[in-house]
Amino acid sequence: MATHLMRLPDDQAHAEADAVLRRFPKALGAAPLQGEPERWMEQPIRLHRACGEAIRALRALPTRTPSLRLMADQAAEVLAGVSHALNVLGLLVDDPARPALPRGGIRFRVPDLLPPCINAIRAFVTIGVVELIWIVTAWPNGAGAIAFATIGVIFFAPRADQAYTIAKSYLIGVCVAAAIAAIVNFAVLPGLTGFTEFSVALGLVLVPAGVLLILTWPTAMFLAIAFLFVPLVAPANQMSYDPQQFYNSASAIVLGMGIGVASFRLLPPMSPAFRTRRLLTLTLRELRRLATGPIPRTTHDWEGRIYNRLTVLPDQAEPLQRAQLLTALSVGTEIIRLRRVARLFDQQLELDAALAAVSSGNSALAIERLAHLAQRLAALPDIGPGSRIRLRARATIVALSEALARHGDYFNAGAGM
Repeated sequence: MATHLMRLPDDQAHAEADAVLRRFPKALGAAPLQGEPERWMEQPIRLHRACGEAIRALRALPTRTPSLRLMADQAAEVLAGVSHALNVLGLLVDDPARPALPRGGIRFRVPDLLPPCINAIRAFVTIGVVELIWIVTAWPNGAGAIAFATIGVIFFAPRADQAYTIAKSYLIGVCVAAAIAAIVNFAVLPGLTGFTEFSVALGLVLVPAGVLLILTWPTAMFLAIAFLFVPLVAPANQMSYDPQQFYNSASAIVLGMGIGVASFRLLPPMSPAFRTRRLLTLTLRELRRLATGPIPRTTHDWEGRIYNRLTVLPDQAEPLQRAQLLTALSVGTEIIRLRRVARLFDQQLELDAALAAVSSGNSALAIERLAHLAQRLAALPDIGPGSRIRLRARATIVALSEALARHGDYFNAGAGM
């Protein structure tokens, strides 16, 4: 909608925007007043119904131009998204008036297979190295080292480029916890006789660690102290102060975590810039296959796939890269709709020629052929039940052409890949 409005003359843009905004729910048409978000939380289903009425009004809006049809249909899609969110909000706040949520299966999708493959290889090598050390040294606590190496290499892997920094902070906390546990175990506890003194000794470590954990300190370090201090002390009804057993256990934890941290340095995760480029490249490759290959029954499969990629897009991605991924989402959706409509009016050859240009990375030729297709649709008799469908198809062509023109550098990149 924004791309289209920027291309229209000012008077036409204002007129079409006003025609659409007049049908928006009043509660969504102005800046929220003081306390209004709380009111939305109290009655989300009332807003949900208002969005539903506005969607029906926008879809029934009488239009004679593809431009206004595009504005009305896209505004209806925006309100449909808001309506879904309000429906779920009604479930969260237990609004008794909420409608039943639609039933359906959940399809598992992986946005990019390379990062999990790298994580799997790193985990395999790390565990193998620790197992080799265990076998060669016949270390009695080798199993514990494997456990903590596995925890480190799996637990921190989802943090991507921050994994090494966070894991290193956690390792420092492990070393500090081991040192404090050694002092408490061999210098403090042997001189205590009662449960109260024992509780105070543990509390002097756990309470400060817990307080520092919720402050702006390195969270991973104090998490390790709070998590590992008690297992290292290993309190029991009959305490055993065995230095060899203690240092075996402590060294297993430190060595296991140390090897896990080193694995992130030796086999680092992909950089944010590289991950962003891969997500854009994969999306463009799938979009070109969508243009000429089989299409899904609904747009949900394509949209779900790109939504997954949007959720894993690194925070460091540039605004232009986010806009390109969003535009690819829109272009793919419009292609699916156009390919269905073309069958109804025997226009597959003209549409296939335009989409072949999209697939080959020639946006200028694709825009030219789409304009020819729009002219053929406009030349059909404007009577019968198909007139509204043809007008929507022409609006889809406008949206697709403007998206290709605005981000031509992206859609033309690596032509023929």
